[in-house]
Amino acid sequence: MTIEVLEKEFCVCRLKSPGNVSIKEFTFLSVTDEEISLVCTKENMPNDTETVEKGWRGFRIKGVLDFSLIGILSKISAILAKGNIGIFAVSTYNTDYIFVKKENFDKALQLLKANDYTVI
Repeated sequence: MTIEVLEKEFCVCRLKSPGNVSIKEFTFLSVTDEEISLVCTKENMPNDTETVEKGWRGFRIKGVLDFSLIGILSKISAILAKGNIGIFAVSTYNTDYIFVKKENFDKALQLLKANDYTVI
């Protein structure tokens, strides 16, 4: 399986309102009955965040994943958990995105390569 590195730095935010969110490339917005969460690039972070966790780097599973595929995200998260690396995962219709703190990013990629993932 191929992992594609995303070159930008990301933020994970909690918002009071989705009103000021600029929908640009790599914007993940979730609205539930309990919260409004946003994952975005550092340069697209709104000024009025309630709380923010900066310093995330990301990668995605290359290609379109069929919904019948099982265990892809769990295998990656298990590899990273064994390396003591926490993740923040986002799934879209096509694929999965995995974010790790930037200080763990190189180690995460090394672990994935050591477990037969191709990293581009």
